[in-house]
Formats: sequence, structure tokens, C-alpha cells
Amino acid sequence: MSPIDGIDPDKLHIAELVKRVDDDKVTEIILATNASVEGESTALYIQQQMGDRKVKITRLARGLPIGVDLEYADQITLGRALEGRTVV
Repeated sequence: MSPIDGIDPDKLHIAELVKRVDDDKVTEIILATNASVEGESTALYIQQQMGDRKVKITRLARGLPIGVDLEYADQITLGRALEGRTVV
């Protein structure tokens, strides 16, 4: 969602998503939004619209791409990479 660009929930068809979750007995929604303020707010809005539905909401992992030097990573990217870390 990006109100400044005129992109509101109606343009993203979130009401249709909610209906499909109900009609098709969806068990999981995998969110793939940009790592931006707009992407974060869209993901949060979708979570809120799901309310008490028994649907698992997950997000694609985000972090550092292979081949990137750590010195060029920003704080948000490093934070996401730490949140998504796995045991080796």
C-alpha cells in the first residue's frame, strides 16, 4: 500500500483475498512484499484483515544475498537476516 502513490487496499484486491481464504479453506498465506515501509504496512494490513481466521501467515525470508559484502548491508537488512538465521 502506498497512499502517496494512490495505491490503497482496494487496488490490491485484499477483500478478494479474504473472500478466497474463506471460500477455498486456505490454510496458509505466504506474503512476498518489498522490504520497504509500503511492503511492511501492506503485510501488516493483510494480517489485520485475516482477523481470527485459522490461516497461517508467513513471509518469505529476507536478508543478505550471496556475494554481498557485509559492509554494504543496511541495518534493516542485517536485522532481517538475523531474524531468519538457521542452525548449520
